[in-house]
Amino acid sequence: MVSKKIRSLDDLSRVASQSRHVLTLFSGGLDSTYVLKKLARFACRVTALSVDVGEGIHRQDLFDIADQFGATLEIIDARQEFVAEAMLPAIRAQAKYMGIYPISSSLSRPILARCAVNLALRLGCDTIVHTANQSQNSLRRLNGAIQQLGFAGWFGTPYEFSAISRKEKIEALALGGMTRFQVRGISGDANLWCREFESGALDSPEFFEVPEELFSWTAAKTDYYPRSELTLGFQAGTPVSLNGEALPLMELIARLNYDVGAFGIGRYCGLEHLEFGEKVLEVREAPAAMILMDAARHLETATLDAELLREKISLEQLWVREALDCFLVRAVQQVSGSVSYRLKPGTAETCSIKADQPLYLTDRDAWEGYVAQQRGRMQLQDLQPVAKQVLA
Repeated sequence: MVSKKIRSLDDLSRVASQSRHVLTLFSGGLDSTYVLKKLARFACRVTALSVDVGEGIHRQDLFDIADQFGATLEIIDARQEFVAEAMLPAIRAQAKYMGIYPISSSLSRPILARCAVNLALRLGCDTIVHTANQSQNSLRRLNGAIQQLGFAGWFGTPYEFSAISRKEKIEALALGGMTRFQVRGISGDANLWCREFESGALDSPEFFEVPEELFSWTAAKTDYYPRSELTLGFQAGTPVSLNGEALPLMELIARLNYDVGAFGIGRYCGLEHLEFGEKVLEVREAPAAMILMDAARHLETATLDAELLREKISLEQLWVREALDCFLVRAVQQVSGSVSYRLKPGTAETCSIKADQPLYLTDRDAWEGYVAQQRGRMQLQDLQPVAKQVLA
C-alpha cells in the first residue's frame, strides 16, 4: 500500500505537481506562509484555510499574504464549536498538562482537522497540508485527527522530515518581497482559551527571558481599572454568570481574560514532552482558564463526596474526550453555586464558596454538638441489649 503521508518538502513538491487542488491550513505565521510560497510554483489550485478559534485572526493580513501567492483564502468561524466541544469539557476535566498549565493546542487541533477535511471534501481537494514542525506535538495530533476522519487523499506536513530553520524561511520570504517576518523570533499559537509561545528566544529552559510585549491579556492595562472582586456562577459544572450577570460561555471567557489578566494573573511556563521523550519549553497566558478551573475545583470540593472527587481527579490526567466525557458530565451535575475572588496584582484570593447543594459545614460547634448527641444515642441503643443480658 502506497503511503499517502506528506513528510518532507520533496513530498510536497511531488504531491503538488500531481494534485488538482491543495488545501493548506494557514495561520498567517512563518511556517504556513513559507508553504504557500512553495505551493505557488505549481499549477494546482491552492486554498488557504484559516480557522478562527477565538484569537489571532487578522483578516486583512491573511488576505494579503494569500493573494501574494495566488491562493484563495477561506476563513471558518469555529469559536462556538471550540467553546462547546473543547473548553467546556476542559473545565470539567481540569485539563492541565502534567498538572502545570492549561492544555490548549490539543483542544483546538481536532476542530481544525475537522474543518479542513469537511472543506476539502466540499471543494474536491485531493491534498491537505498542515505546517506543524517535528518539535510540536500538533504534528501527531493533526495527522491522527485527519486520518481518523477518513480523508482519502494525501495529507501531512513537509516539516516532519525537512528541517528548515526560521532564519532560512525568513530569508527566503524576504527575497520575494515578504519582509514582515524579519523580526519574528518566537513562534506563537493562540485561541480564546490560551496564548502560547515557544522557540527562538525561548529555546533553552536553562536561561530565558520572556519579552513583555508578547503578553496581551496579562499585560498591565494602565487605562483600565476592572473591579477587584468578582463572582463566578456555575450550574451543573458549567460557568453561567459573572458578577450575577448571565453570560454565554464564549463572552464570559473573553471578559475574564481581560479583567483577570489586567492583574497579571494567569501566566505559566513549563516543559512539554515530545514523541521520543525530549522536552521543549512553552510559555502561556490563560487568565480565564486559571480562574475558571480554580473556581470549578472549589465548588467540586464543596459538593462532591470524597470518593467521587478522588476518582475524578485520578481520571483527569487520562482524559480522552469520547471515553471520559460521560463520566465527567455526570460527576459535575450537582456542582452548582458561585465562587468569589478578590483580585490583587499577581494573585486571585478566594473569598467565598457558595454551593447550591453543599456538603461543607457552616457552623462547626453546632455540628459537633449534634454529632456527639446522635452518636451518644446510638451508643446507648447498642448498650441496651448488653444491659438486659447483665440484668438477666
